Amino acid sequence: MKVVIIGAQWGDEGKGKIVDYLANEAQIIVRFSGGANAGHTIVSGGEEYALHLIPSGILYPDKIVVLGAGMVIDPQALFSELSMLNDRGIKTEGRVFISDRAHLVLPRYIEIDKQRDAGRKKPIGTTGRGIGITYSMKSDRDGIRIADLSWKEKMDDLESSDREFLEPHADRLKAMSVDLASFIKHHCNAQILFEGAQGVLLDLDNGTYPYVSSGMSCAAGAAVGGCVGPRALDKILGVFKAYSTRVGNGPFPSEFDEDEGSEASRSSEVSRKSEASLSRFVRNTGREYGVTTGRPRRCGYLDLVALRYACFTNSIDSLVMTHLDVYDTLDEIKACVAYRIGGRVIEDFPASISDLNAAEPVLRSFPGWKRKLSGCLNYEEFPTAAMEYIEFIERFCETPIGIVSVGYDRKETIIRKSPWRG
Repeated sequence: MKVVIIGAQWGDEGKGKIVDYLANEAQIIVRFSGGANAGHTIVSGGEEYALHLIPSGILYPDKIVVLGAGMVIDPQALFSELSMLNDRGIKTEGRVFISDRAHLVLPRYIEIDKQRDAGRKKPIGTTGRGIGITYSMKSDRDGIRIADLSWKEKMDDLESSDREFLEPHADRLKAMSVDLASFIKHHCNAQILFEGAQGVLLDLDNGTYPYVSSGMSCAAGAAVGGCVGPRALDKILGVFKAYSTRVGNGPFPSEFDEDEGSEASRSSEVSRKSEASLSRFVRNTGREYGVTTGRPRRCGYLDLVALRYACFTNSIDSLVMTHLDVYDTLDEIKACVAYRIGGRVIEDFPASISDLNAAEPVLRSFPGWKRKLSGCLNYEEFPTAAMEYIEFIERFCETPIGIVSVGYDRKETIIRKSPWRG
């Protein structure tokens, strides 16, 4: 069976933990997109691991992990991450492979990335890791792949600084490379988990362009970056948080208002102060700071309009809800069920950035459950209010929620329906 895990929001949904959890029943984990701009935090046995390039299943000693064809790989970042894992007792030798079609990030790409974003009138807010530039070079047919390291003519055409950078890494990269299409075909009967990066609302085509990433973070990217046909994919899981977050610039209709000092009527001022307080609470309780950049994430109400759009455009079979425990102490919870744009109520997710910037969230309130969820061993132990919130989301998105995460550790995961079971 081949299962795909993607982020169903703007990234940072907790995919790393879910991939790590489900990898227990997989033999192979393939990361199919993105680069070192991604950040996955995994907590196992009280130990915390921050991964950027290596697929999350690496913490299991018997799993094979592959960096797929859709990835862009910074060799220095890759080998630094491998060293960190080995230093902490995670043996990686013979278990980490790279598609020979994956592209390489060069140091000058990183400098171009930083300069280009800083020079924009309206910066995108990239991580400055050279990811977008590498994908740009790829589409311009000027990039360099793992396979090209053995192509003398190609290497001779590179700038001298590029060759000097790649030379100490080349043999090690070539030793780890595989023909991923042949590899997947050979393991066609294995349990394979395809791991995405970022989220579908940052997808180059389906996201909030131009405030998007440069890779394919949609479910279709698993087929392209995983070197497998789309009909070979059996299940698609979308991971989302019980609220919404976003890093960097771009529209965010359900964002909490953090400005307590705005000129406003008394009722509006009370609302602003309440949202500012809620934003701080969610950010601190949910540890909403970028794994890669350390930047505080923008926080907001769960945007169900955007989530339903993600479900439809990615054929998501089942949703995975994370960070539900962040809401444990609240008296009331709200979610965005529509947008108000120019006096009209809109229930679909628009492509127009102008419309999204002007959108005001139409909110629906739910009672809080006022109980710690991390102590629950199964879904039936959840308080009624938590169940009602979950089941409303299922009805709204017309997609079941098969897994609910109520903490950072592997054991704090409630499985309602396993993707590996039929």
